[in-house]
Formats: sequence, C-alpha cells, structure tokens
Amino acid sequence: MQDKTPVTTKILIAMCVGLITGSLINAFLQDVSWIQDYVVNGLFHVIGKAFINALKMLVVPLVTFSLICGVCGIGDVGVLGRIGIKAFALYLLTTGLAITLALTIAIIAAPGENFEQAKAAADFAPPAAPPLTEVFINIVPGNPVNAFAEGNMLQIIFFVILFGIAMLMAGDAGKQLAIGAEHMNEVMMKVVTVVMDFAPIGVFFLMAKTFSEQGISLILPMIGYFSVVIACLVLHAVGTFSVLLIFLARLNPWVFFKKMRPAQIFAFSTASSNATIPVTLQVVEQRLGVNNITASFTVPLGATINMDGTAIMQGVATVFIANVYGIDLGLIDYVTVVGMSILASIGTAGVPGVGLIMLAMVFNQVGLPVEGIGLILGVDRLLDMLRTVVNITGDATVTSIVARGENEIDDTVFNDPDAGIITEVALPHQV
Repeated sequence: MQDKTPVTTKILIAMCVGLITGSLINAFLQDVSWIQDYVVNGLFHVIGKAFINALKMLVVPLVTFSLICGVCGIGDVGVLGRIGIKAFALYLLTTGLAITLALTIAIIAAPGENFEQAKAAADFAPPAAPPLTEVFINIVPGNPVNAFAEGNMLQIIFFVILFGIAMLMAGDAGKQLAIGAEHMNEVMMKVVTVVMDFAPIGVFFLMAKTFSEQGISLILPMIGYFSVVIACLVLHAVGTFSVLLIFLARLNPWVFFKKMRPAQIFAFSTASSNATIPVTLQVVEQRLGVNNITASFTVPLGATINMDGTAIMQGVATVFIANVYGIDLGLIDYVTVVGMSILASIGTAGVPGVGLIMLAMVFNQVGLPVEGIGLILGVDRLLDMLRTVVNITGDATVTSIVARGENEIDDTVFNDPDAGIITEVALPHQV
C-alpha cells in the first residue's frame, strides 16, 4: 500500500519533532560532551548541511534553464522589459511598505526602553559592506563562469537574460538551443521532486541542530524585540500581501497562503531564499497556476532583491538599539533608514545572516553604534528563519500580480485544492 501522505505534512511533522528534540538537548544535555560532539555537531550538522547543499545544488541549473525558457517563451524583448519593470517596481514597493510598517510599530511599542545598559556591551565586528556603486557595477559579470561557480544570482540573471535575448535574435540556432533548454528544465524539475522526497529527514536535522544550539531560553531576555519583529512579520505577510493579492492579483488570500505552505516550510527550515527557489518555483507554477514564462523570471529575481522580512528586522532593530543606548532619532533619520533598506536589498544575496551586514550599513548611516548588533545575534537565527518565510511569500505575491497583469495565471489550477500536491516521487525504475 502506497503512502499518500503529502510531503508537506511529513516535513511539518519532522520540523516539530526536530524542534522538540533540539530544545530537550539544549535544556538537559548541553554539558554532555559526546552528545554535542557526535550528535549535534556530528550527525545533525552533517545531514542538515548536506540537505542545504542539495537544495543549493539545484538553484543555478534550475534558474538558468528556467529563465532561458521564460525569455524564449515571451519571445518579445518589449514584453520581457515590461515584466521586468513591473516585478522590480513591485519588489521595491513591498520592501518600502515593510520597513515603514516596522518603524511605525516599533516606535509605538518602543522595544528596548527598559533594557539593561550593561547588556549593551556585546561585541560585534560586521564584515565590510561594499559601496552601493560597487553593488550596481557588479550586476554585470566580468566573468560569467565565475558568477555561475560562486552562485552570484544577480550576475547569473543578467547574463542568462542577455543570452536568452541573443537566442531570440539568432533564429534557427536559437530555437534549437531553446528546445534543449526546455528538456533540461523538465529534467531539473524532476530532480527537485527527488530531493523533496528526502526533505523531511533534512528538515528534522536542521531544526534539531538549530534548537540544540539556540534553545528557547535565549528568547526571554529579548522578548520585547523578538515579539515586535514577529508581529510586524505577521502583519506584513497577512495584511499587506492580502491587500495586494485581492486588489492587484484578484486572488483569494486564504487559498494563496494555504497553497504556499510547502515553500514556507522549506524557507523556515533553511533560512535561505536562494535555497528555497526550486520549491518556490514548483509551488508557484503547479499549485498557484502561474505560467513558467513569468515565474521563471520573477521568482529568481525576487529571491535576490526582495528582502521584506530583512527590512522589517532592520526597522525594529534600529528603534530597539536606539532605545537601548538612549539615542533619539529624528524624522530624517527614519526616512534615511527606509531609503537605505530599499537600496541595500538590491544585490543582497538570499543567504542566512546577510541581514546583519545590511543592518550594519544602516546603523553607520544614522549614527548608531554597530556593536549593538551583538545584542540581537542570539535570536537572529530564529528570526532569520521567520523573515525568510515572509521573503519567499513576497516573491510569490509579486509573481502572481505580474502574472495576472500579463494574463499568465490559470485560475482553474489556483482554485483546485489538489493541484500540484506531491505525495510520492516516481523514480525511473517505478515508471
């Protein structure tokens, strides 16, 4: 008898069991050296990291072939430019709304006002952030092979779009390449389903390791900051995205969020927008009904430049650190934070922890002590998991809006509760 339980349900169960297992180890076995050496830093670390690498392994080839199919499928450079401008503008809009919401709620809630000053001595040495001019210059790859090897998503997207346009201009030679890219894209989507079949195991070990190291107790001293960030993330995801879906995409938010659950679970467990790209693409196309032509362009772009969750963290953290150190920020400072967060999101890689680098840039700009970031490091990993969920939900929201505008979304698929559900993976010998 075949197991018909959806992979998403298995992942959710694995995530909960991993959370409980990790928390118990943190609470009762933290001083047992062999548990830490062989279980937490051994078994949990190796299998969890291997699963993350398996997801990252899919990203570059999947984005490359999918994006080529998208560009060639559009077939018109003018239409491609229109889709790109729409997506780019919407991503910047949602990031601006996110940081504004975060600052407004944080100013009202005032986290950090009664925080012990002694705790403000935490040390943090931020990596050097590149100048914004360098970020824009580096969008154009000096060496495309190096960009593919390092997984630099903006450079890859730039090169592949340029290559796809050249294929359209090349006539028959380009058409032959496009057919090959379509076949490769189909194969890569099958590889995605195979990796997803092992997802519950990977997610269990990832969650177990995170909570073995972090524990629930670290949240308690930072409960004010932690609570405000979560409240802002929930309000933005449920409120802002729902309004955009209703009025711009003409879609039911309840159905949308229900169908986004597989990608959201992956985003939470990996804390990486880039690593979640294969699952996001699969959900957007097979569950939401967005045409591959649109999704293959907007999803990778969103994973690279859409940082709504990170922007929310920056807004709350700015107010929190200012309150801890007793520094008054004026209207100009808050406007600067909004502008810096929007600009910094462009060219930021969707990998864990990058938000701290962006936060250091914002703090330097408004005159806050960068070492204050050390205060939030303890809970940042947990919040990073949550804000990645918001980031990929924003990617899917913008993709749905753009698809609606281009008439590239299938409402029949969107309204079908069983569309795209994966219960098992058919390996070649099973066919």
